[in-house]
Amino acid sequence: MSLPPNFLDELRLRTPLAPLIGRATKLTRAGRQWRGCCPFHGEKSPSFYVYDDHYHCFGCGAHGDAIAFVMQSQGASFPEAVERLAAEAGLEVPKATPQQAKREAKQRDLHGVMDAAAEAFQRRLRLPEGRAALDYLLRRGLTEETIKKFGLGWSGGGRGVLAADLKPLGIEPRQLIEGGLMRENDGDAPPTDLYFNRVMFPIRDRRGRIISFGGRILGDGQPKYVNGPETELFSKRRNLYGVELARDAAFRGAPVLVVEGYMDVIALHQAGFAGAVAPLGTALTEEQLAELWRLAPQPLLCFDGDAAGAKAAARTAELALPLMAPERSLSFVSLPAGEDPDTLVKRGGPAAFRAVLEAAKPLSDVLYGMVAQKFPGSTPEARAALRHELEASAARIPDKLLAGEYRRTLIDQFFAANRRPQPAFVPRGEWKGGKGGKAAPRPGIPGFTPPRDPVDPGHVRQEQARCLLAITLAHPWLLPEVEEAFAGLELPEGLPFRLQQALLAWHHAGHLPHGHQGDQGAGPLDAAALGLHLQEVEAEGLAWLKQAARLLPAAAAPEALPKLVADSWWYFFGRFRGETALQAERQAALQDLATTGSPAAQTRLIRLNELIAAQRRGEFEDGGSEDTI
Repeated sequence: MSLPPNFLDELRLRTPLAPLIGRATKLTRAGRQWRGCCPFHGEKSPSFYVYDDHYHCFGCGAHGDAIAFVMQSQGASFPEAVERLAAEAGLEVPKATPQQAKREAKQRDLHGVMDAAAEAFQRRLRLPEGRAALDYLLRRGLTEETIKKFGLGWSGGGRGVLAADLKPLGIEPRQLIEGGLMRENDGDAPPTDLYFNRVMFPIRDRRGRIISFGGRILGDGQPKYVNGPETELFSKRRNLYGVELARDAAFRGAPVLVVEGYMDVIALHQAGFAGAVAPLGTALTEEQLAELWRLAPQPLLCFDGDAAGAKAAARTAELALPLMAPERSLSFVSLPAGEDPDTLVKRGGPAAFRAVLEAAKPLSDVLYGMVAQKFPGSTPEARAALRHELEASAARIPDKLLAGEYRRTLIDQFFAANRRPQPAFVPRGEWKGGKGGKAAPRPGIPGFTPPRDPVDPGHVRQEQARCLLAITLAHPWLLPEVEEAFAGLELPEGLPFRLQQALLAWHHAGHLPHGHQGDQGAGPLDAAALGLHLQEVEAEGLAWLKQAARLLPAAAAPEALPKLVADSWWYFFGRFRGETALQAERQAALQDLATTGSPAAQTRLIRLNELIAAQRRGEFEDGGSEDTI
């Protein structure tokens, strides 16, 4: 007996790959993925990558999921691997029973029924009776290619048409009821169509199998949209519309966007935003958030800019807090009033929607706004209640380090919002006597503002380079991820340039993660080894990096968290590059990703997209600007 697909999907979902594979080989972070030496063939340079739902070795070609890893690494059969993983995940493996076999056969039959129904709906869309539905889709701006890509169709305008269409294929009304396409009636009345006079939208699972349908009525009837009921194939809580397409797009570096409806998803895909998905007539659920995080570490949630949108964003923020982890977060996009993604793209094109995405807010901002609304006012009691609630919200995050960072950020926002404005300075002698017996101040010397030394752009650039190099020195594990971007950076002449070349030469010599030796006896890729090397080849530069350590960023400390280290490195990188240069580098990264498909290229593209967005938001100026470091 083959095991039910739903059980295997649940088993894979409950078995994170990195901890499982980490028992057999040491893994280190490499952007969004993990990297290590392949446990299946002897290698000295790591070429084995672990993703959210699979692993791949670029050396020997080993590839698979959690079940395949247990089979390959432990010599287990498929049933044995499933049994071992199920025991760890707390799942019971379904037993071979006649009922189970019958259920599996039914599910196979149902997938066939759904495929046949989809073909029938698509065929009717091209018949004269479907002309009104086709015209509706074309008026909404969809191309013929998009209509075919999403398998859109027409239900027909008469009762019983689907059953009549599928009867020659041996499909009975009973199967249509089980698939959620028809519904039973009381008594002896025959079953009736669930979809009537509607444009049809096939709903697929992450593997691309049709599991249900949604239908939009033509005209003014209600309800406007009808989603399929819960069946053996379909669960509204677990599925997302468009997930099968967004999965591939996310792997290629596209942002994952959550919008409201079918047409929003389709319009965004047509406009080039291939990571768009939508829930199925319900608010986001825990299961859907888990699916989103399997696609991307920080999906963007798009909500209307009205009160209902703010309420939906707050509800999602509340739901997400207990599920947060350092590698999982959310960003929130507020659409202009009266707009949805479909209308916004039609009116302003992809650029208009892209501009909205670049103004996305992090979860911490949305959380602060949500909590602050509950405690208006500036009395001590209101402020104390607000602060208490902010700390309680941060405490709901299970990861203690992340909870501490959220608490710090929320409390910083609290003090910034409640800071009293400083009174304007009025020089002595300029006040005049007032009423009520208040004495006028005595004349005195005018106010004095000490002169400020002009900022030297060259010095600012030197210090920015020092920060970037100090972070690299303290955390040389970054070099494989940032090597190409780092090599193309034009650091100031002198010590910064010499140190850059020394770091790259050291890395190119073949240094490996700690504990491994290269073919030429290269040293370990860690800060101690790098420091010893620089002491020999560039002692002056090393001393320059270490001077005035208190002025260096927190990411230059050896104990800094990896996320802070990576974010800070790319931040200082962005200070040296204007938007034009970053755009050119982004095009090169896109080409590199298309050619190699490597995780390093994917990480580089994601980082460059973030930097360009930050440039446009004005979070930092070009490297030569006269501002603080």
